[in-house]
Amino acid sequence: MSTWLNTPIRMQFRVIDGLSIRFAESEARDDHALLLSPWPESLLAFAPTWSRLAQHTHLGAIDLPGFGRSQRRDALLSPRAMGEFLIRVADAFGLENPHVVGPDVGTGAALFAAALYPGRLRSLVVGSGGAAYPLQLRWVLKDWVEAPDLEGYRSADPREIVAGALTAIERYALPDAVREDYLSSYEGDRFVESMRYVRAYPTDLPALRDLLPEIQTPVQVIAGARDPVVPPVNAEFLHQRLPHSKLDIIDAGHFTWEDAADEYAALVTSWWGGGYATTGPTAAR
Repeated sequence: MSTWLNTPIRMQFRVIDGLSIRFAESEARDDHALLLSPWPESLLAFAPTWSRLAQHTHLGAIDLPGFGRSQRRDALLSPRAMGEFLIRVADAFGLENPHVVGPDVGTGAALFAAALYPGRLRSLVVGSGGAAYPLQLRWVLKDWVEAPDLEGYRSADPREIVAGALTAIERYALPDAVREDYLSSYEGDRFVESMRYVRAYPTDLPALRDLLPEIQTPVQVIAGARDPVVPPVNAEFLHQRLPHSKLDIIDAGHFTWEDAADEYAALVTSWWGGGYATTGPTAAR
């Protein structure tokens, strides 16, 4: 099954570890990158950067389980468990040593994958996701994480919740079809159930904090200077603790991959073009 939404991204579905996962691929190249959908969006969040990134690297983008249009498994709705799943995704696509781009909720998952499977991933690009502990979150995300339970959200209109979150997109003119993909991806109970992932932060982020100094994978951290949801202190927290990292805080809000697509793509392609090699353990020696 495939879907076209007037973007350069051709979406399909395949079963990975028993789950129906929506994905997209660019044309074959020597290097490979796995792109992880941000929340509450989908892999279409990479539409503004897709063509530029695909000029350099074979791209494989996925909607994480329970996000976008991918099937949910409750046991995967935490950064640590999702990090384990990322390795299964790489195995399913035959990616032996891929780069990973995991903005937003992909940040914790990518870092856990690198920590738990040393040497498996070539490099990471993360940021705009909760990372600091004690938690440093703002606006609706802080409320979603700290709410005593989910019952108050079950009666709310999920399309309105997602639309409200998307108001933080400052500059990018979100195409109608892409906006509809985001909104419809979280209809029914899909949004309220996806909240379980960030509600695992109080448990998983302390464990991740302790693992960060052991991660030898090179990490590029990109954050928006004016992020109203995940303040840049989260990016600085990672940069201070990761042995091999590069930090870029850019003039944008939360949705750096859309609002600052040109700069985001330039940073990622420069990283893939050799930046990660000069930040890695070999360079450090």
